[in-house]
Amino acid sequence: MAHRSLEARTARWRPSNQMKVMNTNLGKQLDARTLGARLWRLVPGQASTRHRHRHQEELYLLLEGTGRIRVDEELLTLGPLDAVLVEPDSVRQVFNDTKARQLWLVVGAPPEPANTLEMSQEELRFLYPDGPKALPPELARAGAAAEQP
Repeated sequence: MAHRSLEARTARWRPSNQMKVMNTNLGKQLDARTLGARLWRLVPGQASTRHRHRHQEELYLLLEGTGRIRVDEELLTLGPLDAVLVEPDSVRQVFNDTKARQLWLVVGAPPEPANTLEMSQEELRFLYPDGPKALPPELARAGAAAEQP
């Protein structure tokens, strides 16, 4: 087969296992063999997992909104159609500390398993050095402020 297509209206969206961010696994739905690709829809106050990979480079392309991503200790702010390429060993996390929704396209190669429910504890500790539900300081502070009387 020379190509496969997926109409937006038929894409299957679901909340991620750890952070409950709505996403659609384009790579899986298109039966990609050499790369992974997902769309991530972050609402205000949400973050992806803070993670790294063993071998996979990832390209983060912000399609809608103003986005923030922390790569290791560097905080970057992106506008629509801005992109960042992250090397495998760098710890990264996208998050939404704005009042508008964000839409990210994340493409990685070579693909690596992404189902945290099927990983060993050793693998989880490597991929998620602060645990799979760690929030960035910007959102952790906002959550603490919201809890104040």
